[in-house]
Amino acid sequence: QVQLVESGGGLVQAGGSLRLSCAASGRTFGGSMGWFRQAPGKERDLVAAISARAATYYANSVKGRFTISRDNAKNTVYLQMNSLKPEDTAVYYCALSLSYALEYSNTRYDYWGQGTQVTVSS
Repeated sequence: QVQLVESGGGLVQAGGSLRLSCAASGRTFGGSMGWFRQAPGKERDLVAAISARAATYYANSVKGRFTISRDNAKNTVYLQMNSLKPEDTAVYYCALSLSYALEYSNTRYDYWGQGTQVTVSS
């Protein structure tokens, strides 16, 4: 069984930065990983994803501000978030797919973390 534990969320002013981490434990496969976010009353949307070979995807809303990376030796994926905006406020979830390809749909992810709150004040 795989467990994903996120950390690094918090409260930050607009224009600030945060780095989220997601550590995977258990039987990991090195598959694709993604960061999703869900604001109150909204759907859970993909923010960024990284394949097993480090190909990346970013939602248009975060392109140029967020960077996803992974350290396979540590079974950890990161999300560096810069120039944060109030509309980035959400619970952020990391997810692991057993697929090695870049995955865009939440239905393609097999394991999920518990989420970490990111709040950006104006």
